[in-house]
Amino acid sequence: MARQRSLCAMILVGLLASATAVATDNKPVNGKDAIAYDQPVIAFTHATVIDGTGAKPAKDQTLVIEKGRIAALGKSSRVKVPDGATVIDAHGKTLLPGFVMVHEHMFYPAGGVEYNEMSFSFPRLYLAGGTTTMRTAGSMMPYADINVRDAITRGDAIGPDMDITGPYLNGPGLPIPAVHVLKDADDAERTVNYWADEGVTSYKAYMQITRAELQRVIDVAHRRGSKVTAHLCSVTYREAVDLGIDNLEHGFFVATDFVKDKHPDECPRSADVAQSQAALDPSSPEVKALIRLMVDRHVALTSTLTVFETFLAGRPKAPQGALDLMLPEVRDQYEKAWSKVQDTKGRYSADTYLKLAKLEKQFADAGGLLLAGTDPTGYGGVVPGYSSKREVELLVEAGFNFQQALKIATYNGAKYLGRDQDVGTLTVGKRADLTVIEGDPSKDTKAIEHMPLVFKNGIGYDTQKIFDSMRGTVGLH
Repeated sequence: MARQRSLCAMILVGLLASATAVATDNKPVNGKDAIAYDQPVIAFTHATVIDGTGAKPAKDQTLVIEKGRIAALGKSSRVKVPDGATVIDAHGKTLLPGFVMVHEHMFYPAGGVEYNEMSFSFPRLYLAGGTTTMRTAGSMMPYADINVRDAITRGDAIGPDMDITGPYLNGPGLPIPAVHVLKDADDAERTVNYWADEGVTSYKAYMQITRAELQRVIDVAHRRGSKVTAHLCSVTYREAVDLGIDNLEHGFFVATDFVKDKHPDECPRSADVAQSQAALDPSSPEVKALIRLMVDRHVALTSTLTVFETFLAGRPKAPQGALDLMLPEVRDQYEKAWSKVQDTKGRYSADTYLKLAKLEKQFADAGGLLLAGTDPTGYGGVVPGYSSKREVELLVEAGFNFQQALKIATYNGAKYLGRDQDVGTLTVGKRADLTVIEGDPSKDTKAIEHMPLVFKNGIGYDTQKIFDSMRGTVGLH
């Protein structure tokens, strides 16, 4: 019997190895062929630096990397380049911190209510788009996410450092086969404890959860040293804040607080939510009171403008580079859905979308911790590698200046995750996670799209090589 089990294991390993070779079309599995710089000492000279703190751009700077850390940063006339350093002339270039994005996924919509795990392509594409640290805000295949995270930590694969969120915590009513349906608060407690034991580090409540279940999730997660976020519907933002939640997802686009005659623990009709959003007055006492409550209770808010933009008529199609990454069948499906949105009024009017986007700035201006994420769901128009840069552009459109938008997408995420002593800003002593931009995005936000190099732990990756190797993989694996 032991010999039979051993033989079966050998056959399975062989089949998996063969399948991997075919599925990846002989593409390197670990992505290390995209490494452009791996020297122990690297110096960028004469760069513009936007450090992620919200400060104005600093001109003519030299940044020195030694053993994966930022060893020096300052005026080029004052910072000495170490002997033997690899020098990168950064005239005309801008250095930014690596993005810390907190609403990402390792899955992608496959049509209908199905989602395919992208454990091969997404980590590489997130990195190529400048994301060096991320949180998965909900999982369809938690073990895959955990194993990918661990492979990246070991150095066996490339990608961002990952804070792994467990499976969606949701009650009845969601027609997605991959999502477990909570029976009650005891089941919620059991689920949180199980996945904490398995190694997840965050939790996400979802639309049809009850207040009792959410309270138990929060209590148990906090006892286990983890934070809880949520995309809510049946529970209002105010109720979740009162229960002790740490973070709310999607800005105010999914808040049901302003729906008339909302029933407790029930999702209102979509039409009623839409009507409440269209009628919402950002200067009303109700809105100001909710924002003040969230700020006073230190509840963070995650902006995911990228996914909501896709439901708005008149918005651009996904960029050509993103389209090239899609499996042909997936691209056809996406383009048909995008065209359908253009032929209708879309889910939001332009005025409602912009009002809700500007509410995120109102929250930040009131002292709230605004975070950034991209949420590659919807009908497929949000693609890692391009979406993080787009989120920053949309924050600028919502009224933030570039430095503020960058801080939201870097330092704020690091602060929320408790990693701000190590990542999130370009500061001496911190990890050398940074992106290289052709041009100055503080003058022209679109310059952020020109990102030839991304450094993580002091190792520089050629982003175009990653994109070229990932053509036709999004939607496949």
